[in-house]
Amino acid sequence: MLKPYLADLHIHTVLSACAEVEMIPPLILKQAERLGLSLIAITDHNACDNVGAVIKAADGTGVHVLPGMELQSKEDVHLLCLFDTLSQCQEWQREVYQALPPLTNREEVFGGQYVVDETGEWMRTEERLLAASAEITLDEVISRVRRLGGLVIPAHVDRPSFSLLANLGFVPEGLEVDGLEVTPRFVPNRGYKQWPQLKHWCLVVNGDAHRLEEIQHRTLLKLSAPLVQEISLALQGLEGRQVVVEWPET
Repeated sequence: MLKPYLADLHIHTVLSACAEVEMIPPLILKQAERLGLSLIAITDHNACDNVGAVIKAADGTGVHVLPGMELQSKEDVHLLCLFDTLSQCQEWQREVYQALPPLTNREEVFGGQYVVDETGEWMRTEERLLAASAEITLDEVISRVRRLGGLVIPAHVDRPSFSLLANLGFVPEGLEVDGLEVTPRFVPNRGYKQWPQLKHWCLVVNGDAHRLEEIQHRTLLKLSAPLVQEISLALQGLEGRQVVVEWPET
């Protein structure tokens, strides 16, 4: 039986230097519940050390949390990497850390990168610079995440930076992904004129939330369970799975 999951699959925590201090597990879950979300993904930059805390904070709520990461590829393209289990995501983080440059974060310049517990209490500061490109190409990211059992969705493709369309100028032919993410600002009748390629893709809207107010509730997924394989089927429109996006009228 298929169920509707109102989702935002792109949410940052205080582990991302650009996130506000309010992006801690209990407040993220409170906002998700207020918006009626039943499925979220935690996707910090090149890391997943706060995913477990958000999963713990979600215990007893009606919100399912997918482990994830927003990976910055060698081409400076942001990609959502989503998994079913924390162990899968942690294995991916180990691979990504090996491919990141050995640089230290300058908190006074870029902001802090904080690992917290399920209550939002500080546990440690991540000293590694996470806001950097990994030495992993776009195609390698897709194949390696799939090998781990995960799903890749290119992030905010209509954004003028760190996106497929901005950095490459197009969506590569034969790109082995099932769908693309657009920003909440995307309007189909204008967006398809600017980027005709997007007409041929299933699009989802997420918040790329660095503030609580940026969390979105416009993408509805019809799935049998909150699993990445089910999301893949929905993006492809297979076996009755479906993606329904609430688009602005203008």
